[in-house]
Amino acid sequence: MLISNAIVCDVNGERQTDVQIENGIITAIGKNLTDGNVIDAQGAYLLPSLIDTNVRVLDASLNAKNIKRVANEAKKGGVGHIVLNADSAPSIDNEVVLEFAQNGVKDIENVKIDFMLNALKEDMSLSNIAILLKKGVVAPYMSTIAKNNIAIKVAEYVKMYGVTLFCKPEDNSLLNAGVILEGDVSSKLGLAGIPDLSEVLHVSRMIEIARYFKIKILFKSIASPRSIDLITKAKSEGVEVSCEVSIHHLLYSDEACNGFNTTAKLNPPLACRNDVIELQNALKCGQIDMLTVLHQPNSPVNKEVAFFDAAYGCEALENALPIYYTKLVKSGLISMSELIHLTVQNPAKSISLEAGVIEVGQNANLVLFDLHVSEKITNAQSLYNGEELLGKVTFF
Repeated sequence: MLISNAIVCDVNGERQTDVQIENGIITAIGKNLTDGNVIDAQGAYLLPSLIDTNVRVLDASLNAKNIKRVANEAKKGGVGHIVLNADSAPSIDNEVVLEFAQNGVKDIENVKIDFMLNALKEDMSLSNIAILLKKGVVAPYMSTIAKNNIAIKVAEYVKMYGVTLFCKPEDNSLLNAGVILEGDVSSKLGLAGIPDLSEVLHVSRMIEIARYFKIKILFKSIASPRSIDLITKAKSEGVEVSCEVSIHHLLYSDEACNGFNTTAKLNPPLACRNDVIELQNALKCGQIDMLTVLHQPNSPVNKEVAFFDAAYGCEALENALPIYYTKLVKSGLISMSELIHLTVQNPAKSISLEAGVIEVGQNANLVLFDLHVSEKITNAQSLYNGEELLGKVTFF
């Protein structure tokens, strides 16, 4: 198969060329190539398919139907590889659940699905990390609600197996009290707030654990610019820490919660307007390592209720590439090549893979992205509902 007249874009930049693929492998790249099966890209982008390492299934309910649904959504959005969050029901914290989940992905094509393990059981004791890593999970996941002795044991396992710890910085005592960022909006709505100190305190704590044990930590879905400052400083000191930020936190402030809009009830909560600007500046300065659409779909019965009782999360996976392009690339915040760095290369590194480069000999995990097409989002559980987004995935 030959893809002609494409704008090939990877972490190394853009070039207009043809790409030949045989048996799922890129065999030639150049001008005027020939093949019996030709797809004319007509100037569309040819990109590495995206990788998102922070995806949840419907209502966090782990079953084969929901896994298949999320795979179909990923395919539509140009996401070719997802890692399902371990914070599900049942939680991926034992061999039985892992085997059940792995059986649920056997018949899924075009989208690769991996799993992270939950380092903490429901009773806050340690899960069998060693066995689960050997059984094929790609990373351990830990919320910082874990006490210090448990966090240190997790760090020791991470060091032993040379994997990256996926860490969600949060404070249990503060989380239980609030449902939105503490500030002017929470006061106006009369809702209990969560201070961003909840995140910052535990980022600082886990940086010191990473420094002491010389392990890699990826901080998941960071929302506070102060956290990014701490992580950036730690990097400069040689500590192997990195941060992931959701597209929603780069675009929307807690003002989106006005009118008790439950679609904007996210975990972590949306930041204040000034912090959103700081997060965008951090993105432009290269201080954010990777992006996620933080896909967390919920049934209407769990969303169309009072704000306090509503489930956390919104939907974005099936529109991932159009959202990223329209909001970040077309707006001038970052280039398309930088987007590939943030949504392909770095997420791949976090799970010990190499991706983000289109060259001969590489697997053809590619998407065509046509900018001549736009689409209006019609999804009440999307923060982008009613918006016109540029671009459509036309080949996968």
